[in-house]
Amino acid sequence: MRPMSDLSIRAADERDIDQVLAFWREAAEGTSVSDDREGVARLIARDPEALLLAEREGHLVGTVIAGWDGWRCSLYRLAVLPSQRRRGISRALLAAAEERFTALGGRRGDAMVLDENERAHRAWQAAGYTPQPQWSRWVKTLTP
Repeated sequence: MRPMSDLSIRAADERDIDQVLAFWREAAEGTSVSDDREGVARLIARDPEALLLAEREGHLVGTVIAGWDGWRCSLYRLAVLPSQRRRGISRALLAAAEERFTALGGRRGDAMVLDENERAHRAWQAAGYTPQPQWSRWVKTLTP
């Protein structure tokens, strides 16, 4: 656990999955095909330090997925409880993610952010990230 005043940041474990999914329904913009118990369980099993949780007084107030594949540092699901926004939680989560990446040898963080989420754009910019308009993200939903 990493204390920050009254905020603590820790990696999620399997006991947190249901709470994280409920949190994302309330705090995150949009949903993903992998926003289910099995998807989050696979993430935690593959990379137990990737899903970071911010807690205040024992309550989940923020998340970020800080994925590392050995080559790229990828950031997903930065979300803060609406009643807790503008209190430094996203910055604290991103600082923890960046510390993780640096320790692993990562050199650049890539964030997936919805184009229409202007509030998120401001948060990412405040944390030092810049949009890359020359790149477009192409995605395909894979089905088993």
